[in-house]
This record gives sequence, structure tokens and C-alpha cells, in this order.
Amino acid sequence: MRIPAHSVCTAIRDDIVSGVFERGARLTEEQLARRYGVSRVPVREALRTLESEGFVVTRRHAGAQVAEPTEQEAADLLDMRALLEPLGAARAAQRRTEAHLKVLRGLVRLGQERARRGQGEDLRSLGGWFHETLAQASGSPALTALLTQLRHKIAWTHVVEQPAQPVEAWAEHGAIVDAVARGDAERARALTALHAERSLPLHRLKNPGRDRVRVSQHAVNTTSARN
Repeated sequence: MRIPAHSVCTAIRDDIVSGVFERGARLTEEQLARRYGVSRVPVREALRTLESEGFVVTRRHAGAQVAEPTEQEAADLLDMRALLEPLGAARAAQRRTEAHLKVLRGLVRLGQERARRGQGEDLRSLGGWFHETLAQASGSPALTALLTQLRHKIAWTHVVEQPAQPVEAWAEHGAIVDAVARGDAERARALTALHAERSLPLHRLKNPGRDRVRVSQHAVNTTSARN
């Protein structure tokens, strides 16, 4: 069975973001094929995709390596997100479907419930799903892809702390959804911009050595494969 390159790409990207592969580390097709239990063909395709996304660089005589973003490049990621997320929210107010609204409202209810209980790890996942769904509601595949890529890169370059008042943060999410539901593009844009601005102090640059997270080796051709 041929394993799709996008599944291999997701696995490699996740391992780069979590620090399994350190910045500057060499990535060989043989090494990656063995790690994920696949042939070298999807690995080769995945590396090309990751290079286009900025996670991997290819150097003459050295081959593929994990990229090493500068502090300025990492700061630029937050600036780009601050510009694009409000745009996505405004588009969502104009293009969202009832299915999008149902998911967004459900996530807000869960987030508010978990925030009251102080369940921080759940909030981290729910926040990611919320912003992913909001981006999808924009009706723009290109914008959604850019925002998804930015979230991956910010998770790679920054540690994001939980807000001191998570209930208030999820109230902000709820207000954004209300604006989207009413079709108020300018309010959705403004609220999302304010939400992004308030989240900036929660981000700190990762120290690649200190903040690295090791995970066990895994294959992508199993039922637990990430896709």
C-alpha cells in the first residue's frame, strides 16, 4: 500500500514542531523512511512540500536540513497572523455556513466550560480547533492554508502560555462568533484583531534546547497515523 505523501509530511512537520528534529538537523530520505515505516518516494515528496513551507532547507552537498528561523522571522510570524486572522474573521462573517456556526458555538461552549474548571490542556486544543474552524469559515482555501501554516510555525518558534483569565479569553471567542453569526464583518475583524493583540504577551521565543519535546518513534502506515 502506498502511503500518501501528505501523511508523511504531517508526521515530519509534527516532529519538527515538537523538536524531535532539532533546528539545523540533517534529514535523509533513508532515515525518515525507516522512522515512519514508508518508502523513500513519499518522503521525497514530503520534504519538497516542507521546503516550500519553510520548515526545511536544502543545501548543496549537505542535503535537506531543518530550517533555523531567526528571531526576526519568528516575530514576523506573529505580525502576519495579526493581519490575516482578522481578515479571515471578516470573510467568515460574509461566507460562513450554518455548519460552521454550529461547530464554532459548540467549541465556545466547551471552552467556557473547561475554562471555568481550569482544564488548561483541553483549552489549548479547543483554541486551536476554534481558530482552524474560523479560518475554514472564511470560504477561502488559500487563506485557510496560510493561517494553518502560520499556526504550525508559531507553535514551532514560540511557547504559548495560557492566559491568566481563560474565562475572559473564551468570552472574546464567543463575541467573535456572535459577530460572525450576525454577518457583521467589521466587528468580527475588530474583535479578532483585539484578541490577537491581547494574546501577544503570552508568546515567548523557544529555546530549542530547553523547550524541545521528545516523542517516541512512530509509523504513518498504521491505523493511528496522523493525516
